[in-house]
Amino acid sequence: MQLLEGRVDLPRVGEVRATDCESLPFLLVDAAGREVEPVSRFLRDLRLSDRSALTCRSYAVDLLRWWRILGVLAVRWDQATTDEVAVLVGWMRTASNPQRTRHSNLAAVNTKTGKRALSPGYAPATINHALSVLYRFYEFHSHRGWGPVVNPVPVSSRRRAALAHRSPLDSVARVPRAPLRQKTPDRAPRAIPDPLWNELFAAMRCDRDRSLLAFYVSSGARASELLGLRLEHVDWAGQRIWVVSKGTRELEPVPASAQAFTLLALYLHEAGLPTAGEPVWRTLRGEARPLSYWALRRILQRANARLGTNWTAHDMRHTAAARMVADPSLTLPEVQTVLRHKHLATTQRYLTVNVDELFDKLQGHFQRPRHEPARLAAGYDPADMAAVFGG
Repeated sequence: MQLLEGRVDLPRVGEVRATDCESLPFLLVDAAGREVEPVSRFLRDLRLSDRSALTCRSYAVDLLRWWRILGVLAVRWDQATTDEVAVLVGWMRTASNPQRTRHSNLAAVNTKTGKRALSPGYAPATINHALSVLYRFYEFHSHRGWGPVVNPVPVSSRRRAALAHRSPLDSVARVPRAPLRQKTPDRAPRAIPDPLWNELFAAMRCDRDRSLLAFYVSSGARASELLGLRLEHVDWAGQRIWVVSKGTRELEPVPASAQAFTLLALYLHEAGLPTAGEPVWRTLRGEARPLSYWALRRILQRANARLGTNWTAHDMRHTAAARMVADPSLTLPEVQTVLRHKHLATTQRYLTVNVDELFDKLQGHFQRPRHEPARLAAGYDPADMAAVFGG
């Protein structure tokens, strides 16, 4: 019961290790340092099914958490039932997430940005992802006769049937969630308003950071895509860059603003050119190393601490998308092409009303004097005036 309520810390045994093997870029090892073969077989199948190495790592981390739960419960992986899965969900709903360094609560909202602060626990989407990984893991082994006959992760057959063959023009059917699945809020993407963007940009301390932000907000590239940019993939004359797209894992062109290229030139003039094959953005202190996502997040955290905000790197992609959608000279399919969204419906999410702009309009509405109806001079009958002039 204590494990179900998150009052017991999971023992930090086992780990996910990187390998040099193309068919198994990551593997899971147990407390004794031995490879967990059932997980390796599953991850190898994912890789052969053309899943990315980062997807394999993500699945391996979820399965590591599951292996630790089973270790505490003293249950073999192939004897797990829905009861053990319920323990996993209960623990994730109440335990603290070690990846969250901020202490907040679900009700906390940053009054300056309007963004909800991250909770110290696991998000509902993270729990649902863990359940999806477990379901696929057990489906893989059950199909080959290696695991339990009945998948311990419950599913909603009605929901799967409703979503299996559906025209994108049809509305999504409302069906109950599967047992143990969490309700995930559908929040509209929130862009950074122009005044707050100018404030954030001014808080950057060097040309490297300013060029990064300028490229993010003009190109709409994802954080990992832009951090992996190579100098040979910068088209100075064409004002575009080539990034490895997250979806296709291929080099694709992305346009950017003239300001971004100017700041990049200033940064490279000061820091020097990277060697061939090395990322453009590097650390400034000590030996030059590629700038990691965690270093980028730390740059934003320092700026947020000074400004009293809670912006993230992905907010800049939202900002780029919102600015493009608001431009009457760009069509929605064109914005979809620049952002490299697979479905147009994803781009359409940015057509929602901008809350900050709405509030500014309302302030103007409140300050405008109310229209007072004209008063008739003494001696005029309102009925006669209405008959003559209409009313």
